[in-house]
Amino acid sequence: MRVLETPLRDVKLVQPQRFGDSRGWFAEVFNQSTFAAAGLGAHFVQDNQSFSVKGVLRGLHYQLGKPQGKLIRVLSGHIWDVAVDLRRESPDFGKWAGFHLKAQSSADQLQLLWIPEGFAHGFLVLSDTAEVFYKTTNLYHPAGDRSILWSDPVLAINWPIEALDGIPLSVSPKDALGKHFLDAELPPVEVTHLV
Repeated sequence: MRVLETPLRDVKLVQPQRFGDSRGWFAEVFNQSTFAAAGLGAHFVQDNQSFSVKGVLRGLHYQLGKPQGKLIRVLSGHIWDVAVDLRRESPDFGKWAGFHLKAQSSADQLQLLWIPEGFAHGFLVLSDTAEVFYKTTNLYHPAGDRSILWSDPVLAINWPIEALDGIPLSVSPKDALGKHFLDAELPPVEVTHLV
């Protein structure tokens, strides 16, 4: 399993090794020991799966109180996945990075995206349909559920809307009411305790 750096510190692309022959292929996509040794989330408590059509934009989501790290994998289709660093103590605070994630084919590497706690997450579906599967390090916590507006001018995320070939964006009513970055209630600053 290869773990690749990304423009955002602590966000990683994970490429499991694939073993195949004329019958097909096999890959170990999660191993608690391997992930822990790589400094990634190794304790997951919930699995989520979504199905979306082209033009659906989900996000930017995060949780307060019970933040979630996410391990994201595209089962079918093609999405543009975005992570935004909300950790005020981070040198990357307020920065974002986007990743083209596709279902694995014989021509493409199997890729998963690790987004740790303290980040907002969203994606745009670029293929006709897409199924996205992700593991989380914490349970869904409705009271802490928050959303930043996908089109926030301060973040200025460069969504690849031109790839939709004229299909309009589809955003949920909840996400359409996301807060602007400067007005959003963000995770508290982590305090390191000295022993």
